[in-house]
Amino acid sequence: MKLPASNAPSLFDRKALTLHRARAQDEALFLHRAAVDEVQDRLSMVNKTFTAPAVVTPFAHIWRDVFPEAQIVADDEVLALTPGAHDLVIHAMALHWANDPVGQLIQCHRALKPDGLLLVVSLGGETLHELRAALGQAEIEVSGGLSPRIAPMGELRDMGGLLQRAGLALPVADTARLTAEYRDLRHLMQDLRVMGETNSLTDRIRRPTRRQVFDRAQQIYAEHFATPQGRLKTTYELICLTGWSPDDSQQKPLRPGSAQTRLAEALGTKEGKLSD
Repeated sequence: MKLPASNAPSLFDRKALTLHRARAQDEALFLHRAAVDEVQDRLSMVNKTFTAPAVVTPFAHIWRDVFPEAQIVADDEVLALTPGAHDLVIHAMALHWANDPVGQLIQCHRALKPDGLLLVVSLGGETLHELRAALGQAEIEVSGGLSPRIAPMGELRDMGGLLQRAGLALPVADTARLTAEYRDLRHLMQDLRVMGETNSLTDRIRRPTRRQVFDRAQQIYAEHFATPQGRLKTTYELICLTGWSPDDSQQKPLRPGSAQTRLAEALGTKEGKLSD
């Protein structure tokens, strides 16, 4: 499937991202396993059996045991999904690295049968907000400026809007927050490295960062975000999106003015005019 060429600049360096993911270690992929739990929880609330699922993921082995019958594809810019072939598509922990997130959702939508479900789990805007604040302030103090270090991630309201832009029906967006604790800044950054989640921004600095920046960031982090035990608290936000491929069988909102009963009657109250 060929998508229209985008004129938008590439926010992420996909080659660098591939290299970073190649260094990931299985025991560090706790966020992906948390995403599995979120997906299973949401599917348990859907009164429907799915027989032709697909999973878009950078780490196939995480999902293969959970959905052994699923087609598993990489989160490339053009997804290897067959149009209209699936009744369930799971986009797992990769949308926050997409140069064209709407394009990713549109491709997933095209892969769905009518009344098929798209379920997305992605990192959201609260993720690493402590690290973002500490590094930003430290770099301003030490170097007199800011450089791109942590990828911008979508807020809940914005992410929900992407489903509508992709043409999906009955969109729902919600969030789950996880908290981890680290000995120090070095420990946190090492964990991000073995997750495959380190800086892959196209405009990232390509020279070594001065040690003073990290030393000052450690101080700021400890001052503002330390636990009573002196460990560094770190937030990871998982945003979960669900949307359905439109179908005539789905519920639709009533047209304005089509109600047969006044709200005041339903509530057992008197209807009055608004005061000025």
